Amino acid sequence: MSTVYESLLPKLVAILEVTQQAADSPPTQQVKQALVHVVCDLQCGIEQAKDMASTLPGGELSVEEQGEVIAMLEKLKERKQQQLAKFSADVDAITKATTQMRMEVDSTASTPAV
Repeated sequence: MSTVYESLLPKLVAILEVTQQAADSPPTQQVKQALVHVVCDLQCGIEQAKDMASTLPGGELSVEEQGEVIAMLEKLKERKQQQLAKFSADVDAITKATTQMRMEVDSTASTPAV
């Protein structure tokens, strides 16, 4: 897919090169044909790019609708980050409690009976 878009710039450069040749000397039939060929090639590339862009998922959404989807996804991301932070804090608390409990058990086990 990206090769279609990447090919547009070299096609434009080809048009500029042929145009420069035509400007440097009186245009011959051969130069005119070359110009027509490279222009048609660019037009075909642009049409392919347009077709591909119009078939992208979400391409049927308006800019406003896309903005709403983006806002919703950002809220979802924020919520997930909060959940992850809470989960991380809970894991830390459990780890600390477990460590404390083990230390108490070790301390009790190593204390001589009276």
